[in-house]
Amino acid sequence: MALIMSDVDRFEAARPRLEAIAYRLLGSASEAEDAVQETFLRWQAAEIERIEVPEAWLTKVLTNFCLNQLTSARARRETYVGRWLPEPLLAGDPMLGPADTAEQRESVSYAVLVLLERLSPNERAVYVLREAFDYAHREIAEILDLTEAASQQIFHRAKKHVAEGKARTEIDEAAAKRIVEEFLAAATSGRTEPLVRLLTQDAVSVGDGGGKVLARAKAFEGALAVAKFLRGMFKPGEAKRAHVGGAPDIYATTANGGPAIVAVVDGRIVGIACLEVTAEGIAAVRNQVNPDKLARATRQWAAADHREPPLHTL
Repeated sequence: MALIMSDVDRFEAARPRLEAIAYRLLGSASEAEDAVQETFLRWQAAEIERIEVPEAWLTKVLTNFCLNQLTSARARRETYVGRWLPEPLLAGDPMLGPADTAEQRESVSYAVLVLLERLSPNERAVYVLREAFDYAHREIAEILDLTEAASQQIFHRAKKHVAEGKARTEIDEAAAKRIVEEFLAAATSGRTEPLVRLLTQDAVSVGDGGGKVLARAKAFEGALAVAKFLRGMFKPGEAKRAHVGGAPDIYATTANGGPAIVAVVDGRIVGIACLEVTAEGIAAVRNQVNPDKLARATRQWAAADHREPPLHTL
């Protein structure tokens, strides 16, 4: 049976929500796009006229496909070169999904996406559907083939694991820019003391190069160690410029709702550093330099109008 246009339109209307769910579940924009495309193929093959609630059907198919991906992803990440970090998304990316409530904004924050990696696939799915998309436990139970009581128990367990991370501070875009400007001023000062003052005592810094770009697999831990590393990272050098193909321009932006630093060479993003801010200071600096995880951000960056000059050039 040929697919009629109204069915395609119905799917396309659901696509933004499906992509936002898949991104939170997988931590990867490219994998989220693949999951949604697979859901579309299954939608095409289904007897659509017999589907009573299309939104529920699509969510169930997508979520279960993502659960299978998460299970196989754990095996793949055991052979991943270096530290695996989620793919950051810049402000305005529709894949970030709903941001009306504090819970929705936190659920897609970079720090929480990192924490979600510690959860089981079922815990992650229940947490995302409940916290970010406000699905009732009855609906989640139907999607995941659980009992309603099991969904509630899994959610409380997942939320507890996420809450065990540092208490993050919600900040607006203007505050995020000020934090990045202060951070960059300290990082480019050539001294460690200004950076140490901005960092929490147990701050960490970690990078993801995916084996394609040099990035230290072991995290730097402690304010002094992190400050020394960052001082070197933001020090200009010919070898560094040769490595990324030019002198990176450094901009302040937001990624996943939090303050971030973007390094750009000839319109191509070569790195995004996401800062995790708490009431005590900057608790983590997570550097994404794997080019595979910067392609979507680069496309979005290229499409935007950047009137402000870079804050710094390395």
